Amino acid sequence: MSKRKVILVTDGDMVAKAAVEIATSNIGGRCISFSAGNPTVLTGHEIVELIKAAEKDPVVVMVDDRGRKGMGPGEAAMESILNNKDIEVIGVVAVSSDGKDCNGIKLTCSITREGKVIKGSVDKNGVKTRNGKICGDTLSILRGREDLVIVGIGDPGKMNFYDSIEKGAPITTKALEEIVKRSTVRH
Repeated sequence: MSKRKVILVTDGDMVAKAAVEIATSNIGGRCISFSAGNPTVLTGHEIVELIKAAEKDPVVVMVDDRGRKGMGPGEAAMESILNNKDIEVIGVVAVSSDGKDCNGIKLTCSITREGKVIKGSVDKNGVKTRNGKICGDTLSILRGREDLVIVGIGDPGKMNFYDSIEKGAPITTKALEEIVKRSTVRH
């Protein structure tokens, strides 16, 4: 059996859920809507079972710590998914927040709110930052995971309506497309 191809999104509130559902549909993937929550309500094991039952790849999963420092429920679920032998996480959409916890994880690229692919990072509003670090409470588990395609974006469905669901969540869609494109090149 081949491994399931999964993309993780580090946000799970209701606005992000709507944006991720639309963006996943736009790329022809399968969104695990039950993984949404602020914070994540399902365990990593429960999410893995839903991934295995999904109809097609890539499977997009949301994980969220709701601003909690340290290992929160989103990071615990992400760790279970990353460590599952039946799953290949092909990338992560790293959502920026206004949190004070700037872990400085290495990004493959970021998508600005205007839809430009850039080196470096963006803030919660999708604006390029000077320090090149992305802040987010559900990101520290990704330190040292340079094997993953990690794409930074502002807060899905927000960013001053640049990523609104009425427009088809174009920024979240572009982030998923970038992961699919870059992970294909790596394999």
